[in-house]
Amino acid sequence: MDRSAEFRRWKAQCLSKADLSLKGSVDEDVAEIVQLLNGQEQFFTTSSCSGRIILLDGSINGFEVQKQNCRWLLVTHKPCIKDNVIVALRNANGDAVLKFEPLVLHVQCRQLQDAQILHSVAIDSGFRNSGITVGKRGKTMLAVRSTHGLEVPLSHEGKLMVTEDYIDFLLKIANQKMEENRKRIERFYSCLQHALERQTITKSYPKEKVNKKINAYSPKKKRNQGKAHDGCIAEENDKELENNDSPGISAAVFPEDDEDLVLTCLW
Repeated sequence: MDRSAEFRRWKAQCLSKADLSLKGSVDEDVAEIVQLLNGQEQFFTTSSCSGRIILLDGSINGFEVQKQNCRWLLVTHKPCIKDNVIVALRNANGDAVLKFEPLVLHVQCRQLQDAQILHSVAIDSGFRNSGITVGKRGKTMLAVRSTHGLEVPLSHEGKLMVTEDYIDFLLKIANQKMEENRKRIERFYSCLQHALERQTITKSYPKEKVNKKINAYSPKKKRNQGKAHDGCIAEENDKELENNDSPGISAAVFPEDDEDLVLTCLW
């Protein structure tokens, strides 16, 4: 089957499926990005979360929360207040953990070149842990991610192990991270619009005219000479909040493709 036709078939199947997430709809803060991507012939989104603060009650194995056996005591995609967490903690019977999780967006791309453009947008917007996976059937997936998360245990076997003042302190940090995450989402949307406009101009004009009119969107390390361009370069405070982030790759799970995944790094 023609690759373009197969991609259109995958896209139609994915977008026609019901939303099986707990919320049942796309998060408000990422809705414009999802709509913009799905309106392009070369992209479609397979999953998204704008970022959230959650309180989980379950068991802890080492330092990892076992999500399979946990209960969601609280979840919000907006800033959270202490009183809401305190009330939710009253229902904890196991090991309650407070978490902040930043934006996660998975986008299937028609070609590797399309994924590379989107990867550059993600990196320049502050999502420096983003990466590309390519399956043996040609499925090219971009994962937009960062690592400025937060995960702190609050109770053990139903007993609160920290003070309310400490919970208030943690929420201030989580809410700051939520605000920074929102700013990065806004930058991502702006950068994506610019990248798509450049791509349209590139297709519409002869190569020699394009070079005079506008530079094609390219990875940050080739074009960033220390100055912000079009407001799409991550700001300096990103380095402080996300000093452990680095451009990376990890494999999204394709049930039919997972025997032979090829990881493609752009750096």
